[in-house]
Amino acid sequence: MLSLRLVAVSSLFIVTIGCGSNYSSPANPSPAPTPGGPSASVAIPIGAATLGNRAYTPDDLNVAVGTTVTWMNSDSQAHTSTSDVNGWNSGSVAPGGQFSVAFQTPGTFAYHCTIHPGMVGTVVVR
Repeated sequence: MLSLRLVAVSSLFIVTIGCGSNYSSPANPSPAPTPGGPSASVAIPIGAATLGNRAYTPDDLNVAVGTTVTWMNSDSQAHTSTSDVNGWNSGSVAPGGQFSVAFQTPGTFAYHCTIHPGMVGTVVVR
């Protein structure tokens, strides 16, 4: 009986994940950096958890199509860079760590830290 419940809960979880996305942006960010292409960086400064929309520097980054953006965590706490619409999720980026995404199509991409939801930023790709 327990294994039947586990299967039912697992199936529901998989269906929820598969159907729960409201991703409608034409953009296609990719977690793999573009070799030799343009690059930009976003710093996560010390005390970022209390900085809100200033927690990512710059908080509003404008880049060209094909640019690889790298988030660098300079804080003493772990943070994430997580797209608001299922575009990317860095997972936990430890202090001193980094995470990169290549932006292949134009669009405006809002993101946040899942650990500290008040931390927000935007990447605008032209």
